[in-house]
Amino acid sequence: MKAKSGQLKGFSDRTSDIILVILCSVILVLVAYPLYYVLVASVSNPYDVYAGKTFVLPSQFTLDGYKAVFADSSIISGYINSIKYTVIGTIFSVVMIYLTAYPLSNKELPGRKFFSIFFIVTMYFGGGLIPTYLTVKYTGLIDNIWALFLPGGVAVSNMIIVRNFFENSIPKELIEAAEIDGASKWTTFIRVVVPLSRSIMAVVVVFSMVAYWNDWFTSMIYLSADKAPLPLILRNILIKSSASASQASTISGGYAELNKLTEMIKFSSIIVAAAPMLIIYPFVQKYFEKGMMAGAVKG
Repeated sequence: MKAKSGQLKGFSDRTSDIILVILCSVILVLVAYPLYYVLVASVSNPYDVYAGKTFVLPSQFTLDGYKAVFADSSIISGYINSIKYTVIGTIFSVVMIYLTAYPLSNKELPGRKFFSIFFIVTMYFGGGLIPTYLTVKYTGLIDNIWALFLPGGVAVSNMIIVRNFFENSIPKELIEAAEIDGASKWTTFIRVVVPLSRSIMAVVVVFSMVAYWNDWFTSMIYLSADKAPLPLILRNILIKSSASASQASTISGGYAELNKLTEMIKFSSIIVAAAPMLIIYPFVQKYFEKGMMAGAVKG
């Protein structure tokens, strides 16, 4: 009987493992294939793509789309600007989130409930584009890169995740022990809290990096053309190519070729813009998963 029950149990475990592997494989295909499809389409003839001839391998391999994208001299400056904005913005956001979340994680903080509600309200209500623009204008931040960081320096959703992590994952006794040993609150924060929160820091860093890297609308409103980040430059390239294709509609054969190039630029632009984040993410994945699970639990 024990042998049979052991066999049944082993069979059940193997069956559940097989089901989980199949389920994860299906989810992986559903999530990863669209990006892979864009990658394949970016090096394929767009007419074959829209004809449904491209599924797994490129059709009529070509790099014309990438050549057209990188032919624009502003691409390099766009990359440099995007890297600069992403690095500065991420550091600024992480610092502001930590300085906000740590005090709010202290249940003995006077006015803690008021400040928590104050931040949460901003998640649902905002002044709108025009009041925000006027505020930025009257503070002298037009055509200043700090216009990208100061108005939204504290992402409230990220701050709540970090606050929950501080509340649930860092023992209060450890902080009290540091203070008993003579450490000030600032020393405790820098030498105890920050080193113990690397996993949640990875979560905030990834969220902030993606947000700043993909942000083009804020730059379009507040910054001049020479300070444009990569997504805004790619958008302008695509608009130019679409306008050129429309103007060429009166030329025999011209519209077809320019429209073909426009479609290739669309797919190539997606890959060019997404590649840096896709390269960076595997290096922080371990910390990201651990921090996300810890910070998502409400105490």
